[in-house]
Amino acid sequence: MTSLAKELSAAAGAAFDAMGLEARFGEVRRSDKPELADFQCNGAMAAAKAAAKNPREIAGEIAAKLKEHASVLSAEVAGPGFINLRVSDAALSARAENVRGDAMAGAEKAPDAAVTVIDFGGANVAKPMHVGHLRSAVIGDTLQRLLRFLGDEVTSDVHLGDWGLQMGHLVTELQDEQPDLIYFDAAYTGPYPAEPPVTIDDLGRLYPQASGKAKADEARNERSQRAVAEMQAGRAGYRALLRHFIDVSVEALKADYGFLNVSFDLWKGESDVDGLIPGLVERFKAAGLAELSDGAWIVPVARESDKKEMPPVMLVNSRGGTGYHTTDLATILDRMDTLTPTPERMLYVVDQRQALHFEQVFRAADKLGLIAEDKLEHIGFGTVNGPDGKPFKTREGGVLRLADLQAMAMEEADKKLSAANLPADMGAEERFNVAKKVAVAALRFSDLMNTRTTNYVFDLDRFTSFEGKTGPYLMYAAVRVKSVLRKAAENGHAPGKVMVTEDTERALVLQLDGFGAALLGAREKRMPHILCEHLYGLAQAFSSFYAALPIASETDAEKRASRLALADAVRHQLETGLELLGIDVPARM
Repeated sequence: MTSLAKELSAAAGAAFDAMGLEARFGEVRRSDKPELADFQCNGAMAAAKAAAKNPREIAGEIAAKLKEHASVLSAEVAGPGFINLRVSDAALSARAENVRGDAMAGAEKAPDAAVTVIDFGGANVAKPMHVGHLRSAVIGDTLQRLLRFLGDEVTSDVHLGDWGLQMGHLVTELQDEQPDLIYFDAAYTGPYPAEPPVTIDDLGRLYPQASGKAKADEARNERSQRAVAEMQAGRAGYRALLRHFIDVSVEALKADYGFLNVSFDLWKGESDVDGLIPGLVERFKAAGLAELSDGAWIVPVARESDKKEMPPVMLVNSRGGTGYHTTDLATILDRMDTLTPTPERMLYVVDQRQALHFEQVFRAADKLGLIAEDKLEHIGFGTVNGPDGKPFKTREGGVLRLADLQAMAMEEADKKLSAANLPADMGAEERFNVAKKVAVAALRFSDLMNTRTTNYVFDLDRFTSFEGKTGPYLMYAAVRVKSVLRKAAENGHAPGKVMVTEDTERALVLQLDGFGAALLGAREKRMPHILCEHLYGLAQAFSSFYAALPIASETDAEKRASRLALADAVRHQLETGLELLGIDVPARM
């Protein structure tokens, strides 16, 4: 459904075009001064400069044409050439009806939808997820929801870290504890037991044990490195153990991601592309792109135009091993060769501190012709910090496990619900489910409402509040709208046709009208906070409407039916937007 802003932009663009000026000058947006106008067009100044004409004269001609438009109530020239537009009540009423009856709640499909892969730069096998994984999970998941909603064909891949030194640490530490396991017999080739020899708790214990020993003893570290090399070379027992480590870890990871309402299409890891690496390396060599340097094969990616040092991609190190550069390139190759339809772009939702790594990989992928560099995007983000402004830690100074963070959020959500006026007939199971929704809303929205590239301070007490710019506040706003509609239905009152007449109704519909632009902006910039801002503005606009006018209690039947319909349009858009943020709205609170 076309928004009023888009409709007016088309009309203004046509007016500029009729004057022999570029249509792009006709862009219309919400007014900076809502007390003076609903929308504004500022293009006359730029058009005047390009055409060497008087901006007020141009603005006057454009305003005269816009006054003829069916939706325009008034079009006035202000200042040096601003065009202030006010739309009719009838246009606003029709727009609210459109939003209410539209499956996309007033949004439109993106004009440039593409086949997209979202790479979450996922958690490491055998390591518990921690607070640092929160941002990739919720930003990446929101982007996949948003892109799909707007028409992109998306494949999401957790991209597990399952091919590094931690695997060698696990193998060697397990061998020290259970040396008689068949996996350590180099002469045995299988079949191996179907049941894993370790649990997730074992992995959580074995890795830090081995890592601590390796830091204190270089020989111990070299032993783990040899184990990795043997695993990468195809040693059957080690490969079988790797499969067990992955399977056990994925089950635990699914629980952590599941709590946050995060899911993936693919649960692939670095090890899945190991078989492609020899051929990939040969392709770089055959193309003359790889160079031998101190026993290692590298791919130079620096350019004369670079203003900073750009190290080469390490394809194969001097020991014959491969690292993240190579596995990321092999993963791109795998996606381009196996996914149908072929990906047109790939988004990597990974910490901003990995920017250099991805720039190197993207350049190398382009040089080999795997995919154009401008079709690969690093969606970087800042860190989650504590009150001291440094990356969030536990009181003991360690990294906070995501499972512990979730438990803290549940506890805080339950406290907030205890202080709220919950329905007297709400049972324990329903209350638990509501508390979980509140906790997830708090965790996801507190992250998403911030500009992605900035750091933010984690404050669980504030994030779980039902007041202010929080997920629980938006959830409560949606529940309140549903409550109004439900109580009206219980009294036999149904929504009718929207007829806007009051100022708070106008403001509410104008906010509804901005949904599509917010979604497209969030998609184009890969910035979920743009959607968060819109939904918060919508909740506030409804609150003003709710406080100013009776809705279900309105005695005039026509007005009551209109306001109920307007409330229903708000419910539809609010729930649609919150679902895109991964926030579920309970039936009541």
